[in-house]
Amino acid sequence: MHLLIRLFAVAFTLLTVEVTAFAQARNPPRELPPGVEKHADVTYASIGDRDLLLDVYLPASRSDRPIPAIVWVHGGGWRGGSKNNIGRSQPILERGYGLVSVGYRLSGEAIFPAAIADVKAAMRWVRANASGFGFDPDRLGAWGSSAGGHLVALLGTAHDVEEWDSIHEENAGVSSRPDAVCNWFGPTDFLRMNDFAGRIDHDAANSPESRFIGGPIQEHPEKAQRANPIRYVTSDDPPILHMHGEKDQAVPYNQSELLHAALEKAGVNTTLYMVKGGDHGFRGMEVDTPQSLSQRVADFFARTLGRP
Repeated sequence: MHLLIRLFAVAFTLLTVEVTAFAQARNPPRELPPGVEKHADVTYASIGDRDLLLDVYLPASRSDRPIPAIVWVHGGGWRGGSKNNIGRSQPILERGYGLVSVGYRLSGEAIFPAAIADVKAAMRWVRANASGFGFDPDRLGAWGSSAGGHLVALLGTAHDVEEWDSIHEENAGVSSRPDAVCNWFGPTDFLRMNDFAGRIDHDAANSPESRFIGGPIQEHPEKAQRANPIRYVTSDDPPILHMHGEKDQAVPYNQSELLHAALEKAGVNTTLYMVKGGDHGFRGMEVDTPQSLSQRVADFFARTLGRP
């Protein structure tokens, strides 16, 4: 009995380590550029007594005309992470873009489609309240990493799924469609993640994906596919940039390949950038640097949304 307890403890510890590796982009919070103004803990929707919150960052130098804004969705395996970690977004703010970091319900609180319903509600809130912050409602991007990458990809392709929009009544009728999307190493087809050897058994009942949908993914294939951005691809989807580590052992590189191929087939403006040598969170990258990757994101939004 004692041996079984010890073995369980070891297994739980290993699982925790692997989920953490999957969840985090390993981007410690960075110091904001001088003069950036932060509006913290703004309520964008409510569920019962639960307020859903976001943070708004306004760049130090702004023109008189409305500026583009980027909605940031954090990673964390859908079960952890925080809106307080805004990743490698400093170049976005330095260039004069607005930034909105979204908190959403995690899988320990509510299973799919709660998280995507929350992110869609946040996008509607940003568009509806854009003028109050000097944002251009017609130039709103979305960017996320890992689980956040999955959510922004889903936001981009499933922007017309009214069932998820109706979960929150706030800003009903306002579009939740982003005008450009940057997906950093997000999962897409959960049922194929075990096609490639890695650190995580994605088919397990306690995998991040299984916890996200509320049951073992292979036992609930239809629900897993409802969470798949590829299912909703249409020709009117916004431009999307995928960036993924070549040697990602938590979310296989093929996950971005699959979505990129589906978008390309539909005639959507899609770009797939392989980070050579990169594991999850781009650890071990051989050519790129954190700065060069962030600049690549900023350049993408400059092309698709225009400059501030």
